Amino acid sequence: MLSRLFAFMPGLNTLFNYERKWFADDVKAALSVAAVALPVAIAYAQLTGVNAAVGLYSCILPMMVYALFGTSKQLIVGPDAATCAVIAAVVTPLAAGDSVKHWQLVITMTAMTGFWCIIASRFKLGVLADFLSKPILMGLLNGVAITIIVGQFSKVFGFTFDEKYLLERLGGIPTYLAQAHIPTIIMTLSTVAIYLGMKRIKPTWPASMFAIALGAVFVWLFNLEQFDVKTIGLVDGGLPLFQTPSFDVGIIRELVIPALNLAIVSFVSMMLTARSFASKNGYDIDADKEFMALGIANITSALSQGFAVSGADSRTAVNDSNGGKTQLVSIIAASIIAVIAIFLTDPLEFIPSAALGVVLIIASIHLLDLKAVWKLRLRDRQAFYLTLTTLLAVLFIGVIPGITLAVLLGLFQFIRTVMRPTDHILGVDINGVVRTLDSSDKAKSVDSIFIYRFNSPLTYFNSSYFKRRLLEQYARQKDDIQCVIIDAVPCFTHLDLSVMAMLSDLNTIFRKRGVRLEIAGRKRQLLAWFEITDIKSGTEGIYVHSDLYLALRINQRKIAEQQHSEEESEEESEEESEEESTHNNAITAE
Repeated sequence: MLSRLFAFMPGLNTLFNYERKWFADDVKAALSVAAVALPVAIAYAQLTGVNAAVGLYSCILPMMVYALFGTSKQLIVGPDAATCAVIAAVVTPLAAGDSVKHWQLVITMTAMTGFWCIIASRFKLGVLADFLSKPILMGLLNGVAITIIVGQFSKVFGFTFDEKYLLERLGGIPTYLAQAHIPTIIMTLSTVAIYLGMKRIKPTWPASMFAIALGAVFVWLFNLEQFDVKTIGLVDGGLPLFQTPSFDVGIIRELVIPALNLAIVSFVSMMLTARSFASKNGYDIDADKEFMALGIANITSALSQGFAVSGADSRTAVNDSNGGKTQLVSIIAASIIAVIAIFLTDPLEFIPSAALGVVLIIASIHLLDLKAVWKLRLRDRQAFYLTLTTLLAVLFIGVIPGITLAVLLGLFQFIRTVMRPTDHILGVDINGVVRTLDSSDKAKSVDSIFIYRFNSPLTYFNSSYFKRRLLEQYARQKDDIQCVIIDAVPCFTHLDLSVMAMLSDLNTIFRKRGVRLEIAGRKRQLLAWFEITDIKSGTEGIYVHSDLYLALRINQRKIAEQQHSEEESEEESEEESEEESTHNNAITAE
C-alpha cells in the first residue's frame, strides 16, 4: 500500500526517508527561494493583469503540491514570464477591461491548462518533452522576452501604450518618450542602481527583493504618490476564497486551444530545467509523472485563486546554488510566502509599478539569448532558420499565434524527419562488423550483396519514398548484385498495410531482375505480418532472417556455392572443349 502511495507521490517517499543532515541546507535554500520568489510573483501578477495577492497565491499551494507529486528534487514551480505573457495575451481582449472577468478568465485558463496536463499524463505523453526542439524553444523564449521588455517600457517611463501589438508600440516609442514622467524615471533609475549595487556588493543576496522593498520605503517615506508615481495599490490579502466564474460559458471555447498550447510550452520548458538539474545532481526524473505534477499544481493554483505556473529556472538555480537537497525546500518557501500573503500584505501597496517593471525587464533579459541564436547560424543553418522563424512569428503576429506556430513547426519538423529520413548503404569492415559505407573507407561493400538501411519507422506516408530511395540506391550499384538485404530493425516497427503492399511490389520488381529480396531482423514479427497480409516468404516470396549477420553469412555462402558451381561448370566445359579440339585435330590429321 505504501509503495503505491510513493509511486503516486514520489516526493512523499523522499520526505519519509528524510535525513537530518539535509535540513540546514534545505532551510537556507528555502529562505533564498522565498526571497527571490516574492518580488517575482508580484511582478508577474502585474504582467498577467491581476492583483498582487494572486501572484502570491500562485506560489503557495502549487509549490507544496509539486513537492509531493514531482520527481525533481531541485525544481521550483511558480509564475513564469512566458506563461504570464501567454495568459495576458489571451485573456486581455476577452475581458474587455472588466477586471473581475479578467481575473476569472485567468483562473479558468489555468484550470484548463492543468486539465490538459493531466490528460497528457494519463496517455503517457511525457515524450512531448522532446516535441518542441531546442531551436524552436529558443526562438519562442527570445520572442516572449522582447515582447515583455517592450511592454514594460510604459511602466518604467510612466506612460501608457495605446497600441496592442509590438511593432506599432516600437514605432510609437519616440512619441511616447516625449511624454515620459520624470518622477517615474527617477524611481526606475533608483531601482536599477539598488539592484546593480546589491549584485556587486552581495551577489548571493536577493537583489530584486531589496530593490522593490527600498522602492516601497521611498514611496511611503516621501509620499511619492503625490507626484503621480504609480504603485500596485491595495493588496487584498488573507486566505483565498474560491469563487465560481460568472462570465458567459461560451467564452471557454476561446481558451481551449491557447490552454493546450500553454500546457505544452510550460511542460517542455519545465522539463528542460528539471532534466538539467537532475543530471547535475545524479538522478533521473519521470516525464509522465512530471506532466501529472504540473497538471495538479495548475489546478491547485486555480482552486486557490492563482494563475498558471511552470518550472522556474531562476528560482531552481537559486535553490541548487544554496545547497537545496530535497522537495522540503518548496514546502518551507511556500509556507514563508503564505505567512506574508495572509498576514503581511499591507506594506505591499506601496511597491512602485516602475520597480516591478524593472524586475520584469531584468527577468526577461535573463531569458534573452540572441547570441546563442546567432551562433546557430554557423553550427546548424537549418536550426538557425527554425529559431529565427519562431522568434519573428512571436514578434510580428503575437505571442499566442507565435506559440501555435512553434507547436506546428515542431510537428512539421517531426513529420519531415519521418517522411524524409536519412538512409545508408551498409558494408563490412576488416573485422566483419557491419558499418555504413562512407568517405572514410573503413567498410567495404559485400560482393554481389546490397544492404540498405532506412532510418525511420515505415508508414503509409513514407513508404513510396522508401521504395524510390531503395531503387535509386540499387541502380547505382554494379550489375552483379544477386541479393538485396533490408535492415528491418529501424524501419519495420509496426504493421501498416500500405507498407506491406509496397514490399510486395518491391519483391516483384527484384524477382523480374533475378535478384533476391531479403529482410534481416524482426523475423517473428514480420512473418506474422506476412501471414496477415498474404505475402509469401522463403523461396516463393521474401526471405526473412533473424538478424543482419545471419543474412550476410547465408547469402555469402550461397554466392560462394554458386560461384564454385559455376567454376566447376566452366572447368567441365573447358575439358569438353579440349577433348573436342583433340578429336577434331585427330580427324584432320587422318
